[in-house]
Amino acid sequence: MRIGIGIDTGGTYTDAVAFDFEERKVLAKGKSRTTKEDLSVGITGALDFISADLRQSAEFIALSTTLATNACVENKGCRARLVLMGTTEKVLRRIDAQKNYGLSYEDVLCLNTKCSFDGSVVDEPDWETLVAQHDEWFEQAQAISLCEANAARNGAVCERAGKAYLSKRYQVPFVMGCELSHDVNMMSRGATALLNARLLPVIDEFLSATKRALARQGVACPVMIVRSDGSLMGEDLAFERPVETILSGPAASVHGSRELASLENCLIVDIGGTTTDISLVKGGEPVMTDGIRIGNWKTQAKGVFIETFGLGGDTAVQVRNGVLSLASRRVEPISAAAERWPELVDQLEALLASPVRSVKPAFEVLYLVREPKDLSAYSDGERELVEELRHGPCMVGDRSRIDAYTLDSERLESEGIVMRAGLTPTDAMQIKGDFERYDTRAARLAMRYVAEMLDGIDGRARSVEQLADDIYDLVEYRLYASVVKILMRDRYPRAYRDGVPEHVDEVLAQEWERVKSGQEAPLFDMGFSCRGTLVGIGAPTHIFLPRVASALGARCVIPEHAEVANAVGAVVANINARASVEISVIDSAAGPAGYAVHTAAGNAAFEGEDLDEVYEQALECARAEATRLAEAEARRRGAIGELSFRESTKRKRGAIADGQQLDLGTTVTVLASQAR
Repeated sequence: MRIGIGIDTGGTYTDAVAFDFEERKVLAKGKSRTTKEDLSVGITGALDFISADLRQSAEFIALSTTLATNACVENKGCRARLVLMGTTEKVLRRIDAQKNYGLSYEDVLCLNTKCSFDGSVVDEPDWETLVAQHDEWFEQAQAISLCEANAARNGAVCERAGKAYLSKRYQVPFVMGCELSHDVNMMSRGATALLNARLLPVIDEFLSATKRALARQGVACPVMIVRSDGSLMGEDLAFERPVETILSGPAASVHGSRELASLENCLIVDIGGTTTDISLVKGGEPVMTDGIRIGNWKTQAKGVFIETFGLGGDTAVQVRNGVLSLASRRVEPISAAAERWPELVDQLEALLASPVRSVKPAFEVLYLVREPKDLSAYSDGERELVEELRHGPCMVGDRSRIDAYTLDSERLESEGIVMRAGLTPTDAMQIKGDFERYDTRAARLAMRYVAEMLDGIDGRARSVEQLADDIYDLVEYRLYASVVKILMRDRYPRAYRDGVPEHVDEVLAQEWERVKSGQEAPLFDMGFSCRGTLVGIGAPTHIFLPRVASALGARCVIPEHAEVANAVGAVVANINARASVEISVIDSAAGPAGYAVHTAAGNAAFEGEDLDEVYEQALECARAEATRLAEAEARRRGAIGELSFRESTKRKRGAIADGQQLDLGTTVTVLASQAR
């Protein structure tokens, strides 16, 4: 037997499987609660379900995680800064870079350097003057990233010089955009670099915790991690490039679903604790994207097409503007918190017995996950809250300890220092008997509080059971609406290239109500339908997806081992690496004079009278360079032994006024692969 172990650490649960590659089957599996305060505890708990013999026989460990995904959705991560060379803040604001790329203006320093598109002119900043003017801004950073215009054409001279100079003064991690992408768009390349910097502690915590857990279990074998494109890379590279794992868990879900349910055309729906991920498979192959967009971040990280949105078992249920709704943020289920701190049940009972009702969620609980590294960087209110939570969890409605109206916890929560517990779909599952792991009493008390809040607003009395049904309906509608929007964008990519407009939500809401009631419209209805199969994975998917599939007239499949599909996907993933090299035309007054190949070492020029012959020489050089880069990257990701190579060449042409063809350059791409 050839055995591998797959581990998936999500925002709520950590799963582990032992997989037999010869028989293509799961030998053992386990699930444990993800422990944010120490991820190794949850990883160890999942591995405990796999026998010592299987653990010791494993050839390698493959990891996947949604921690980076969740950090993007919840806007978490360290305080990072980006030096963006070749533009101005005015340009950033004109293109609304904060909304369209995720580039927060306070985190970006623009330098209006002049660097030519062909890479021949480089205007390097005066680093000494820069530091003198912006020292305080740099000092606030926990990581620094650098990105310059036309880096792919000039060898990223300014990025490398900036890192060399600034790293002598600021003892923080540095990220260069050229290390992550060579694409032309500077804004998305800068967003990729900044996001990579923000995610460094997230992946560091995950990989360090994994190593501690494996050491406890006595497991010593190579560790790999799933990248966003579904391939694997070694842990050393993952420490440097966490941005390449932002869709690690979702990419693993695609591999796992294809392994467990072989279908040609389907939507894979993975409902986790924090997010829901939907991906498309056409003709047996996953749909890919050239640049991942998640939350406001628009990156150049390549990956499988995944639509990720805030919906999971731990999504916060809230009363907003007098209406029951789902937030996009994650909270710990109040029933799970009461399992750890049983005294919360007594506090909830006391809260319900009080005649006072607040517009704030008084039943929610805050607790300290970890100590801040430097308390001086926080406000007085934040420091006071940390000090209070050192004594134990605190209910928001406990006025003797905190004031809900002046509570300052947003940054502490976004940085993962403080966690909030509240009402979630998981608590509704506890009430309905679909999930019975935590303290149902706490779930019922919190539901009563919310039901009374709503009763005071709209005067309609609700039982706890009715409120649980309402929460189920909210989950199913959000899932239904998201699936329909993805199908609309896939069917009409030009019409919806900027997303489905918000006014469509009203149509979807009415259609959902019509389908639920079984009513036929007298004259016209939209009749949204899906010919593909909805494949459900993730622990709670079997509860919500069948009703959504029925509303769309689609087949629904929940495969065996669906609850650990991501861990299966991690272990069956392969190592592959793709490298691209650009060829551009060398222009002269008389017209094209030759071709330039833009290599990592610099530009190689090929000139001569016979342009066809010169082009073939440039093409051969580009092929050799792309092959070298692809093989080097595959080796760096952990490939050993023989590799297979696949090449593609894309020559871009355009027409000018007199009908002549204009050569816009060539891209040579080589894929190096090693299957397990």
